Amino acid sequence: MFRSVPWQVKCLAIVGFGLLYVPIMVMFIYSFNESKLVSVWAGFSFKWYAALAGNEQLLGALGKSLTIAFWSANLSTIFGMLIAICFVRFGRFRGRLALSLLSSAPLVMPEVVTGLSLLLLFIAMEGLFGWPSGRGIDTIIIAHATFGMCFTAVVIQARLRDMDKDIEEAARDLGARQPYIFLSITLPVIAPAILAGWLLAFTLSFDDLVIASFVSGPGSSTLPIVVFSKVRLGVTPEINAIGSLIILGVSFFVIIASLIYYRSQPKQADR
Repeated sequence: MFRSVPWQVKCLAIVGFGLLYVPIMVMFIYSFNESKLVSVWAGFSFKWYAALAGNEQLLGALGKSLTIAFWSANLSTIFGMLIAICFVRFGRFRGRLALSLLSSAPLVMPEVVTGLSLLLLFIAMEGLFGWPSGRGIDTIIIAHATFGMCFTAVVIQARLRDMDKDIEEAARDLGARQPYIFLSITLPVIAPAILAGWLLAFTLSFDDLVIASFVSGPGSSTLPIVVFSKVRLGVTPEINAIGSLIILGVSFFVIIASLIYYRSQPKQADR
C-alpha cells in the first residue's frame, strides 16, 4: 500500500517526521556527552545521568510535576465526565448555552489570559476568605484541572454520543435502575474515552509552563518551570538526561499498550 503513495507525499512525510524526531534523537545522543557543552561532542559517558541522580532540584521538580499532573487529571476527568453527561443525556436545559460557553472557552483562550485571570482570582479569594494562603501546588492543581476538564469533556462527549442507548434501554426493561445501569453498562463502555481523556489531561498538566508560572509560588516550581529557567542561563547535559529518561518512559508505556492492544485483537483466519 505504501508503494502506491506518490513520492511527493513520501518526501513530505519524511521531512515532517524528521523535523519532529531528529531533534529528539540528537538530545538523546548528547545526553551521553562527556563535555559540559551540549553542542560539542567530547566522548561517551554516563556522568550526567549520575549527576542527575544527585540533582535534588530537578528530581524534586519532576516529583511535583507528576503529583500535580496526577491529581489535576483525576479532577479533570471527573468534571469532564459530568459535563459530557449533561450535554449528551439531558438535552436542552436552562443554562446549557452558558455551560457550553464556559466549558469550551479555555480551549481557544490564550494561556496567558487564563493564567493571569486565575492569578487574580486566587489573590481575590485570599483577600476575602484567607484561602489560598499564597500560591503553591494546590493552586496549580486547580488551575490545570480548570482547563484540563474542557479537553476531557470533548473526548468523553464524543464517545457518549456514539454509544448505543438500546443497551441501557434493555437493562431498564429487565428491571435495572440507576446507578447500577451507569456503573455496570455505561461506565465500561465509555471507559476507553475516560482513560484517553485522563491521559490527555495528565500530559497537558505535566507539559504546562505558562499557566503554572502564573499560579505557582516559592517551593512549587514544576519541571517545565525549572527547565525553562535553566535554558535561559544555558542548557546543561543534565537537561538532556532527564528529557531522555522521560522519552524512554513514555516509549516503554506506548510499546506495552501497543502489545496489549494487538494481543487482544482476534487473529484473522489464514486464507
